Amino acid sequence: MRQDDFRTAEIDTSRPHPARIYDYLLGGKDNYEVDQRAGDQLASAAPEVRIGVQANRAFLQRAVRYVVSSGVRQILDVGTGLPTAPNVHETAQQVAPDVRVAYVDNDPIVKAHGDALLSRSGATSIVLADLRDPRAIIDHPDVRRVIDFDEPVALLLVAILHFITDAEKPEQAVATLRDALPAGSFLVLSHATGDFADRSEAQAVYNNATATLNLRTGTEVERFFDGFELVEPGLAQVPFWRPDTTPPAKSDEIGFYGGVARKTG
Repeated sequence: MRQDDFRTAEIDTSRPHPARIYDYLLGGKDNYEVDQRAGDQLASAAPEVRIGVQANRAFLQRAVRYVVSSGVRQILDVGTGLPTAPNVHETAQQVAPDVRVAYVDNDPIVKAHGDALLSRSGATSIVLADLRDPRAIIDHPDVRRVIDFDEPVALLLVAILHFITDAEKPEQAVATLRDALPAGSFLVLSHATGDFADRSEAQAVYNNATATLNLRTGTEVERFFDGFELVEPGLAQVPFWRPDTTPPAKSDEIGFYGGVARKTG
């Protein structure tokens, strides 16, 4: 695997980073005090956030099992975040051992952890890149080494688009990635929302982070699926998307939408 340059100086520890806040809320250890403070502030402003991130992670695992069971054998995971067991490739390969996964994130810490975990696996790659430049993701040689864009791909955009402002044209970024996928591909997407409670205080926690939190309504989130056909049950709060266990208490307060859709043409 080609190694992107990684320097400790690239890591900004002066401001919280969304991937490290998420890791902290999931109970991980790959975060700094600045991320922990932000996570605690977030939990104070939105008490359901910890069960929310756990529900989002469970949604990701169910969605991965669904797309692999549907025949997809390659996954492009953009905004992958810090490794959390089971990782996407582990979840996917439990269903089909021949699944290939390309991970993409813009945090050098994520890249460093990915290199350590994945360097011996020819079926995976980890790329330092940004969703705001989707063409660079599609054309990256370590993405191309793992992903054949002539065959169906599952594109994962899980808990990433709400860190892209409207000015940064997230719909255009998704459309660029969509247009690179052949028919039979899938989009797995989750997104934070304020539809179920006022979460302006939670948004404010990210004002000093490396990316702001941009809550969107269900209608706005559905637009990201343009060019795809949503599978049942459509766009739903993540605990209620094809649950395989009883959703946790207060699931109806969780401010995460999730959905899976197929590209048919």
